[in-house]
Amino acid sequence: MASLKDVEKVADDLSGLVDELRKELKDSPSFDRLVQLADEISEHADNAATTFSTVNDALMERIGELKNGSSSGSSGGSRTKARSS
Repeated sequence: MASLKDVEKVADDLSGLVDELRKELKDSPSFDRLVQLADEISEHADNAATTFSTVNDALMERIGELKNGSSSGSSGGSRTKARSS
């Protein structure tokens, strides 16, 4: 499963690409290079979105499991024991 560390790496890559884009714009810009950088930025942004979505789905699934487990699981029993003590 993708992790937030993976997103951090993508963000670092994006930052570097944006820096390259800015540098290219300030120098004598090559439109071929600008298109290439824009494509790479778009690809990295898509990867970040996919990773966020994957992490979110996994977290929501886990929350659902915990909710389902707590309504019929043993946590209710431990409360009963604590009250009777």
